[in-house]
This record gives sequence, C-alpha cells and structure tokens, in this order.
Amino acid sequence: MDTNATPGEDSARDGGIPATDTPLEHDAAEDGHGHHPKEGLSTLALGAIGVVFGDIGTSPLYAFKETFVGHHLMQVDQTHVFGVLSIVFWTMILIVTVKYLFMILRADNKGEGGSLALLALVSRSLTSTRWTYIMSVLGLTATALFFGDAMITPAVSVLSAVEGLTVVHAGFEQFVLPIAIAILFCLFAIQSRGTAAMGKLFGPIMVIYFLTIAVLGIAGIMESPQILQALNPVYGFYFFAHDPLMAFLALGSMVLAVTGAEALYADMGHFGRRAITMAWLYLAFPCLLLNYLGQAAMILHRPETVVNPFFLLAPEALRLPLVLLATMATVIASQAVISGAFSVSQQAVQLGYLPRIRIRHTSASAAGQIYVPLVNWTLLLLVVMLVLGFRTSGNLASAYGIANTGTMFITSCMFGVLAFMVWKWPPLVAGFFTGLFLLIDGAYFSSNVTKIPDGGWFPLVGATITFTMLSTWATGRRIMRERLAEDSMPFDLFLNSVCQKVRRVAGTSVFLASTVEGIPPALLHNLKHNHILHDRVVILTVETQSVPHVPPARRREVEDLGSGFYRMIIRIGFMDEADIPAELSTEVRAGGPFKPMDTSYFLARQTLIASKRPGMALWREKLFAWMVRNAESAMVFFRLPTNRVIELGSQLEI
Repeated sequence: MDTNATPGEDSARDGGIPATDTPLEHDAAEDGHGHHPKEGLSTLALGAIGVVFGDIGTSPLYAFKETFVGHHLMQVDQTHVFGVLSIVFWTMILIVTVKYLFMILRADNKGEGGSLALLALVSRSLTSTRWTYIMSVLGLTATALFFGDAMITPAVSVLSAVEGLTVVHAGFEQFVLPIAIAILFCLFAIQSRGTAAMGKLFGPIMVIYFLTIAVLGIAGIMESPQILQALNPVYGFYFFAHDPLMAFLALGSMVLAVTGAEALYADMGHFGRRAITMAWLYLAFPCLLLNYLGQAAMILHRPETVVNPFFLLAPEALRLPLVLLATMATVIASQAVISGAFSVSQQAVQLGYLPRIRIRHTSASAAGQIYVPLVNWTLLLLVVMLVLGFRTSGNLASAYGIANTGTMFITSCMFGVLAFMVWKWPPLVAGFFTGLFLLIDGAYFSSNVTKIPDGGWFPLVGATITFTMLSTWATGRRIMRERLAEDSMPFDLFLNSVCQKVRRVAGTSVFLASTVEGIPPALLHNLKHNHILHDRVVILTVETQSVPHVPPARRREVEDLGSGFYRMIIRIGFMDEADIPAELSTEVRAGGPFKPMDTSYFLARQTLIASKRPGMALWREKLFAWMVRNAESAMVFFRLPTNRVIELGSQLEI
C-alpha cells in the first residue's frame, strides 16, 4: 500500500493532482510543534471537559449495568462487586492516566494527535520499508476501527440516556425509540451550522454533569462506606482467581468504563496535553470514580437496583431532571465523535487514503471546525439503522467495545514501535510499559471478541469496508502514478525537441502534476490538441507532508527550468487547506506575480480501465475506478477559479 500519498491525485477528474508525502527535513523543535491553542490553560481545560471527555464521561450510564445484567448475567455479591470496581479503577489509572495522559499524549505530531498523526510521526522516523508498511497497516486499521466506533457511540449513548425515562415511569418505554431517533436526527442536521456556538455551552454543561454524578456517587457511598476498600487491586486479582471465566467475560462490559479514552489523544491538537491532563486529573477522573463507587455501594446494599444503577442513584423527584441532563451529556459525547470523524476524514484525504470529498469550513477563525456532508449523512443512516435494529442500549452494548478496544490495542502496538525505535527508551523500560499495555488492552479486546455473534460483527464489518476503501485508494494511486510514469517524457528531452518548435501565446498556464519529475499528462495533451504554449508555464505539484501544518517559509519551492518554464512545489500539512490561488498570489519567484485573469489551470482527466495487469485484484481496480469517478472535483478541492480551468481527457489502463 502507498503510504506516500496526497489528495486525490490522478483521478478521472483531475489527472495529475498532487504528489507524494515527503517529510520535512526538520524536527519539531524548529517549529515549536507547529501550532498550539492560544487560550489560557483553564479555558482550554473547560473546553476539553466539554468535548474530549463527553464519551468517557457518559460511560457510567451503562458500564456497571451491562457488567452485571448484560449478556453474561453476574451475581451481585461482594466478591463480584468489589472485583469489578477494583478492575475499573485500576484500568482508569493504567490505561487512561498512565498510558494516554502520561505517555501517548507526548507522541504529538507538531501538536496533533490521533492514529493517523501517530502513523505519520512514526513513519517519517523509520528507515525500514518493512516497518513502514507494518505501521501503515496498523494506522489504517486503527482509523477504520475508529469509524466503526463512531457508528455506535451516538446510538448507545443517546439511547441509554433516553431509556432513563422508563425509570421515571414505565409507560414511557414506547416513546424511547422515537425520542432517541428524533434527537439523533436533530444532532446530525445541525452539523452544517458548525459547533462554535454549541461549543461554548458544552464545557459548562459537562461540568454540571460531572459534579452532579459526583454528588450522586457520594450519596451512594454513604449507604455502604466499606465499598472504598474495593480500590485495593487485590480484589481484582481475587475476582479472577475465584471466577476466572466470568471475570474474563465481564471484561467485555467493564471496558465500557474507559471507552472514549482514545479521544484524549485524537483531540490533543484542539486543547493541548496540559489542558487535557488537568481536566482529567482534577475533575473528570474524581467525579467518575465517585459515581462508580456510589453505584457499586448501592447495588451491594440493594441488589435490585442493578437494573439501572445510574438513574436509581438519584432520588425519585430528581430522576427526570437527571434524564434531561444525561441526554444533553450524551448529545455532547456524540458531537465529539462526529467532529472526530470529520477531522479523521480530512486527514485521510490529505494523506492520500481517501479520494477528495467535499469539506466545508464552518468557522473563519478556527480551521479545525469543519463539516463533511458525506460522512455526516452516512453516519446518521448507520446510527439510525443501529437504533432500529438493536432497539435497546443493552443490545447495542454487545456491539460496543470491540472497535474501541481494537483501536486501543493497536495504539499500544504503535507506542511500542515509538518507544523502541523513535524515542529509543532503554529496552527494559520500553518493554515493560509496552508489554503492560498490550496485556491489558489484549485482555479487553479478547473478551470483546466473544461479543461478535451478539452484534460485535457490525462495527467489524464497517471497519473492514473502511479499511478496504482506504487501502484500495492508496494502492490504486501508487499504481496509477507508475502507469503514468511509463508514458512520461524527461523534461530535458521535451525542452529540446518540442517546446522550441511550438508557438507561444501571452499569459500563464499552470499544469498540475502528480510528481516532481517528468512532464504532466495535461501538458502533453494540450500540445497534442492545441499546438501552443503560454509564455510562462508552471508545472505545479502539491505535496502533503507528514506534519499537521507547514510553516509559511517552507511551503513553496520554485525552480527555473529555462525557456519560460518553472517547476513549483507547494507543501501543505495534513491539517492544512489546499488553496492554490492563495498560494500563487504571494509568489513572485516564478517569473513575477500571478495575475488571476492571465492565469489558466490545466488538469488531466483520466478515465480508468480495470485490467488484468499486475497490480490489484480486478474487483479492487473496479472499486478504485468507482472512487475516482466520484471524487470531489479538483477545481473545488484546490479552490481553482471556475472560469480559468481547462480539463483534458485520456484513458488509462490500470
């Protein structure tokens, strides 16, 4: 598969669009880690509470309930309650606090986090092609699993909150599905308006939510104060020793307490490591722990409350307000996942793992606030299908967790490569922490594998489809560049044998090229059909780098090829926007300034023909050709002026 890729190159609608992912030859220190949030630490921490911790913050709604009354019924006694609570507590310590906050968050790619950012960070530090390929497969698998998780999180979160109505009054049960679907539809429908206005409310609402569940937890602890003993890790080991099979099966539900931990890393670029760490240690973690302690104390004292311990912690008069508050919290949690899906999609396009798709920016000041219509409506369709198909949060919980734990396990694998080969930690230290994380994540993932027949297959199918599309696009583009290179002409030969005999006309022509060598197909086709060249000819390649942002001083490179020809390279980060006219407007080294009305842009439009030539399986070649046909227009993607673009077509056999 092609790890050196950029947005939608050589497609049927653009032909020679940008090029390979070439790492910038400087380290993070030079650029100050690219970009950092400018707000104060407390403001950023408040924002992180509202966005980053929405998913893990709403886990108390279903984690304990599913552990005891899910698909594997478990007896409510001191051994099991203490054991579950002990394991949940130490999982939050080791996985969320130690693994993610203290270690993974240090693996920032110029300030950005997430599977693709980690892939880019590690890949550019590796010299072995074999290791680069392995890391690419791991990174793409983690990305695919993230999309699988993004389908389930809104469904299970919103449904579990609305089901709280049945605790208020049993007659509300028939309204649960319609209300949940209506909330989800409204949530996805407002995505096009952006999240800036809503985002200002997220932090305060989640702070109120966290403080509320903490108070409820304290009230529950008062019923059985001895529950505090369960924080001793001995009780977790005793649970496994006393009932090993049930303990292993219960891991599949206990992990729901830390679902959303990956968001701490994925959203690091928005808030920074210090703000996320502060928000977790001083608010989210203590409040979650108090609530789990309260739920455990209550069900130990009153076992019948295990059917819905989160809502039954509250006095009867406060349950309806708690349902409303929990619903708002789950909407916020879903918003975080949806926004994450938009960001991951943008990174995948820029890194060359997805074709160009329409991406709309919803804020003039915040580049990270984007809206991707295709991803938005596809997610809504899948989420509604899940709600209608599984009908209850308990059934959905069977499908929930396998994608999340798979992503966490892969992150641990990539962390191991990072610690050994990039950070070059002492082998004993790197081996200890890598082994510890793999053991914990592997145990949780293995337990979730038992859920596959009960619904766990759904996110895996979604992830498999996503992985197939990501890898097919990357591999197809690599093959496409190779096919085009076969017919390419060296520039020296072109300059000596062709261009001296061709009539020149006034103006500037910009030919988009997929590589920094040879002559782009669009230029050859133009000569073949029109027999003219402009006075100034610029061969332009856009390269997406394996860093989030490229500083202005390093963005453009210009080479004078002689006879009015120039080769220009524009480098952008995988979080940057591709705006060619804006880049050219400030460039004067390629024969002077670019006048918009004197500049024409030439694109090659290739019609792909699947063949039996060595490359991909025939069905993947047909899939690639379909993706090419449906890619977003290069004219729109690169913001080219509609009245200054000329497309020239040809056929290409792959």
